[in-house]
Amino acid sequence: MNKWRSFYFGFAVLLISLVAMAQEQGVIKPKLLLSEIINGMPKGEKQEVRVLTASFKPGDKTMFHTHRFPVTVYVLEGAFTLEMEGREPVTVKAGQPIIMPPHVKMTGYNRSSTDPLRLVIFNVSDPGTPYLDPVH
Repeated sequence: MNKWRSFYFGFAVLLISLVAMAQEQGVIKPKLLLSEIINGMPKGEKQEVRVLTASFKPGDKTMFHTHRFPVTVYVLEGAFTLEMEGREPVTVKAGQPIIMPPHVKMTGYNRSSTDPLRLVIFNVSDPGTPYLDPVH
């Protein structure tokens, strides 16, 4: 009798596992690309969320600027080189994100002489705040 009980218990566990696996098929699970504790997020009752795109031709760069709040960049195509004052340049390739800190002077480049660069940019700020502030 003990043998049959063990068999049925094992069979039940197998069945439950198969049902759970069947329920998981076709379910999309997000893949975490970046998790970082940051400072400088807006603290007001309301925030403005912006999603922007930027396309760089080979050799293009941004103006020298700062951001009032953190900005997240995701590289769709190419390689993005970010130079921030007082830090070594960082290059982020397609499929990779980077968070740009607030109040740091910076510029971004497409250093390639042949390949385009495409970015998606995520920004959360106080409503009406400029996306960037040019540095002269």
